[in-house]
Amino acid sequence: MSVNADQDAIRTVIADMEAAWNRGDFGGYMAGFANPDVVFVSRGRIQKDWQATLDHYVADYGGSPGSQGQLAFSNIRIEMLAPDAAQLISDYNLVRSAGNQTGVNTRLMRKRDGRWVIALNHVSQIEK
Repeated sequence: MSVNADQDAIRTVIADMEAAWNRGDFGGYMAGFANPDVVFVSRGRIQKDWQATLDHYVADYGGSPGSQGQLAFSNIRIEMLAPDAAQLISDYNLVRSAGNQTGVNTRLMRKRDGRWVIALNHVSQIEK
């Protein structure tokens, strides 16, 4: 696969995750992460694994239909590190009734079994 094709495939993973989140499909959102060994860093802590990350999303954002809000990733920058590794940095904006969030995601993407997934996800929220 060419560099451009890999970058396009990574952007598709991120777009599919965004769409899944916005329809309240946490399982669909989590399909973009390595399972079971994703490393997820947020709020100064490391989540345990894929299931702990899913549990975190459901507990924090899944209270009722629509409570997850609307998520948008923007300013996506991808640097290919190897044929099976890429660094992705993007801005994110989450608009929801419980309070808006904005910040930056830093992600290590890995190609596993021909499919790009997030192996490491670090979220840095802008404090207001």
